Amino acid sequence: ILSETLNRVPKRMVTRMIARRCIRSGRARAPLGTRVVATARAFCKECVADDKEISVVRLDPLAYVAPNAVLVENVIVDEGASIWYNCVLRGDVGAIRIGKNSNIQDGTIIHVASPKEEGGESIDTIVGEGVTVGHMALLHACTIEDHSFVGMKACVMDGARVKKHGMLAAGALLTPGKVVGSGELWAGSPAKKVLKKKQKKRQSILRAISEKSPGVRPAP
Repeated sequence: ILSETLNRVPKRMVTRMIARRCIRSGRARAPLGTRVVATARAFCKECVADDKEISVVRLDPLAYVAPNAVLVENVIVDEGASIWYNCVLRGDVGAIRIGKNSNIQDGTIIHVASPKEEGGESIDTIVGEGVTVGHMALLHACTIEDHSFVGMKACVMDGARVKKHGMLAAGALLTPGKVVGSGELWAGSPAKKVLKKKQKKRQSILRAISEKSPGVRPAP
């Protein structure tokens, strides 16, 4: 009955109702201008199951989310992180976490992956602390560790990882399961290691990035 009723209600009305309910209950906090979004389909599914709670977006009060960014379901944004214009973070079948002081720039898409087999676990997308993700990048079911960098229009696929201080060049394609080592720079499609940055050079690059990216601070 609930599902049939919601099918007759405009989706926009349902998502606004969910957002207000979550914010009032304390399960989601949204700074001024933020859109907290959940789909009507997810709302039906979670409400019908008595043993489940509605998956909600959780924002730290000191995080920034641009007015037209879309965050769906199981998304956590930590203190000082920023999600810029036209970004889509969709945690429908898994979780997305954006770490402290990380910067997700305009047009970036972040998604998760369904379990590979029945009864398996979904693959989450985890972005660590102090990370910069350039404009229009794609992160799919992957891990980006602390103080690393993903360039503009780069793509990181399922199970891939960029380790601490790693750098993925603009336009690079990091294929499933590949690992960018700590301090390494990878480029190309498919991406391959280009060189390993020395600590002093790496720090100067990260400092330059942080100056242009609000909310991002170079590693100690």
